[in-house]
Amino acid sequence: MSRIVGYAPGVYDLFHIGHLNILRHAAGLCDHLVAGVVSDEMALRAKGRAPVVPLAERLEIVQHIGFVDEAVAEDVPEKLQMWERVRFDVIFKGDDWRGTPKGDKLEADFATVGVQVVYFPYTAHTSSTQLRRALEILSA
Repeated sequence: MSRIVGYAPGVYDLFHIGHLNILRHAAGLCDHLVAGVVSDEMALRAKGRAPVVPLAERLEIVQHIGFVDEAVAEDVPEKLQMWERVRFDVIFKGDDWRGTPKGDKLEADFATVGVQVVYFPYTAHTSSTQLRRALEILSA
């Protein structure tokens, strides 16, 4: 019987319950969970802003979540490049990606290597963007 390796990428900035939920649910669907923590440079490139918490600290936080087996820096622009490095069987994303151009690309790319894409419900009431806005209001 082969073990199922799961990959849960994210910036994991301003770590909150939505992040915890994705990692918890992902761990329940694989034997070995790898959390890909998006580097500061890749986050800036993808989101147009750098994370508040530096990569080394985000890696430390995520690595110490009990159901994460391994945390790695995601420092390449394409998820397939991370698959070449980690060789996971399933990738987990929030369902805010489902049906979007980036989600469609993710599914098409991973179909070529036999990786399953699993979406989890997005935690609409809490997000790093909302937390960042609240902090900006408080500091204004």
